[in-house]
Amino acid sequence: MTYAPPASALPAEPPSRRKYDVVIVGGAMYGSSIAWWLARNPDFDGSVLVVERNPSYEFCSTAHTNSCMRQQFSSAINVRVSQFAAEFVKNFRAWMDGDPRVPDVALVSTGYLYLADTEEFAATLREAQKIQAACGAGTRHMTRAEIAAEYPFYNLDGIVAANHNPVDEGFFEGATLFEWWRRNARERGAEFIANEVVAMTLNAAGTAVDSITLKSGEKIACGTVVNASGPRAARTARMAGIADLPVEPRKRFSYVFAAERPLDRPMPLTINPSGVHVRSDGANYLAGCGPAEDPPVDPDDFVEDHSLWESRVWPALMARIPQFDALRLLNSWAGHYAFNTFDHNAILGPHTKVANVIFANGFSGHGFQQSPAMGRGTAEWILYGGFRAIDLSPFLYRRIPEGRPFVESAVI
Repeated sequence: MTYAPPASALPAEPPSRRKYDVVIVGGAMYGSSIAWWLARNPDFDGSVLVVERNPSYEFCSTAHTNSCMRQQFSSAINVRVSQFAAEFVKNFRAWMDGDPRVPDVALVSTGYLYLADTEEFAATLREAQKIQAACGAGTRHMTRAEIAAEYPFYNLDGIVAANHNPVDEGFFEGATLFEWWRRNARERGAEFIANEVVAMTLNAAGTAVDSITLKSGEKIACGTVVNASGPRAARTARMAGIADLPVEPRKRFSYVFAAERPLDRPMPLTINPSGVHVRSDGANYLAGCGPAEDPPVDPDDFVEDHSLWESRVWPALMARIPQFDALRLLNSWAGHYAFNTFDHNAILGPHTKVANVIFANGFSGHGFQQSPAMGRGTAEWILYGGFRAIDLSPFLYRRIPEGRPFVESAVI
């Protein structure tokens, strides 16, 4: 059985071999993370091929991320995944074996500030704070008076409470992780090529992918196939005859702006009840939101909705922060969430029938911050058939055909 997606007009670089132990479809943040974790593990002596259809990475989620990191989740496992990410970022050079070429990676811990406009939402935040505190996170529940005392620039009309975590929560230079994962994985023997997987051939029973076919025409035998293709994950899955991967591209919009009257202190990433979020970004500010309606889009569709800035974003910013009455838009872009429509959480591990297909998909906007732990966990599954460092089993694909959503309520 052979399944093929529509072809795309992209460069094609042939691989050096005709068989690999692991083929990773997608070479952006997750493909590079998984390749690096595999290549650095002394228990792994196999071959890795990473196939990336867009080697400039111009049109991937990695290139459009805001590089945020938070521990404010409603499930303990998501908190622990982000806690590992924070430690990983702060000790990145050590993870790279002290390589003097590797730069330090800053984690700017301004935190997230979730604003509650109802008593019901405030109660939800209090419950989440308890979960986060039990995991060792520094989240605190704040009254309206406490918010006003610490951040007097907010207009708190309609706000009753908030949660804020100033410890290991904020934003980081994720591009450095990506660059060095890819570079170091290559140095350790992983092969990265500019090409595209256009088909997969299954065995007669339909229980394993025997080979992949590249755009350049080569048919490559493989032991394991990793789906790390971000918003294209469902298309990749269909090549293996898997039709039920609930991941689709959803547009998100980002705006960098300058204020005529800048704030007198850094602003945490503030999640407004309107759905618009904003944070300090050096001397400027970064805001973001989703569209008024949130349908799936084509993975090649990066067209901006320029009306959103004037109609939704700026009015929401000015209403919440009166000092933002005079702003100058400096830059804007549209990116994609690889959105898991089933339960908004990552999908990891093997397919229940096509057992050598491993998922690393559906991160729903959390992918950058979760990539250290999820990349390590995926490499562990490939090597050992299970997770070792952190038990990531709640994210396993099997929950989807079983109809057991693992719900995360803290989704932006």
